[in-house]
Amino acid sequence: MLDATRSPLHPAARETLLAALEAGWADPRRLHADGRRARLLLDRARESIAASLGVREDELSFHPSAEHALRVGVAGLRHGRRRAGARLVTSAVDRAVLLHEAHDADPSSTPLQVDSLGRLQPESLRFALGEEPRVAAVMLQQANGEVGTMQPLEELFSVCRAAHLPLLVDGTSSLGRVEPPTDFDVLVGDASTVAGPPLGVLVVRTGTRFDPPGPRWEPEHGREPADPWVPLALAAAEAWQQAAHTQQHEAASASALVERIRRAAASVTDVDVVGDPLERLPHVVTFSALYVDGESIVDALDRRGITVTSGSACTSSRLEPSHVLAAMGALTHGNVRVTLPLEAVAPERERDVEALCDALPEVIGELRDRLGVSDL
Repeated sequence: MLDATRSPLHPAARETLLAALEAGWADPRRLHADGRRARLLLDRARESIAASLGVREDELSFHPSAEHALRVGVAGLRHGRRRAGARLVTSAVDRAVLLHEAHDADPSSTPLQVDSLGRLQPESLRFALGEEPRVAAVMLQQANGEVGTMQPLEELFSVCRAAHLPLLVDGTSSLGRVEPPTDFDVLVGDASTVAGPPLGVLVVRTGTRFDPPGPRWEPEHGREPADPWVPLALAAAEAWQQAAHTQQHEAASASALVERIRRAAASVTDVDVVGDPLERLPHVVTFSALYVDGESIVDALDRRGITVTSGSACTSSRLEPSHVLAAMGALTHGNVRVTLPLEAVAPERERDVEALCDALPEVIGELRDRLGVSDL
């Protein structure tokens, strides 16, 4: 398995989930003993994840999904700063949900362009903020989940600070795999990134002007109409804690395997490996093969028992060209993305990487032969 945008639960998270079905099933707002126990367990889950991210417990809320958490984060910033402006600034390689939110706020605005590695330059952001009137917030990713490129958040945050604008950081592809950022006003993560359940996490720094529109709910600091299911929150906390304990080893191991894939792909004629080769996520790599389509490569590899994916990690599963690769000026067809699972859920991943590297030249060659383009 080399496609871990969603992976099996971490064994420790699975055990926690099963145990929590007995201990934490109750409504944490009830005053009876079972409800009080559920509340205590929910508070412990929040405390654990907050500690892993280096934030305060009262800054962190749970949400049904990462996408939902992103939308709540954007809505809170947008409504809280509605008198300052309406526009939302993001980059051309950010997740589709953020691009849609920016377009919804102002259909005339365009995402900021990035360089060939997928990086937004601080000077580009500074220039855009000087040109854009009435901006409410800036929304940027910590790292791209498709090509792995890390963004220079410290410098970008400084630009936002100088412009007196809040920065929402999308960490849904990175939190738990690399060190969490410290330069943000709002931060969003996804427990499935660390082999937990698909539970969204939203952090709003104390002092940030944040005011979700609509009714003032009681659960989750007023950000949700209902509390999360406690067993899911506990499983997410356990997965995050396990990832924090093994992060350095995991990053080194995954990075070495990704480097092996990068070299193998680059050795095939007319195959481009994209993304920053150094400042990148340790577990993500994408490459594009000229003349063939990515779905054919994925299908051929799948028949050999090798699971990878194609298309954009930032949109849905529809077979559309990657807007990330298009923004980088890279090939938008023939692309293959590898997202390594954690070693704890895929102890055979090194074997799978070797199988992928061995199969690539033959698979791409056979597909090109069928199209009659092998000698071009």
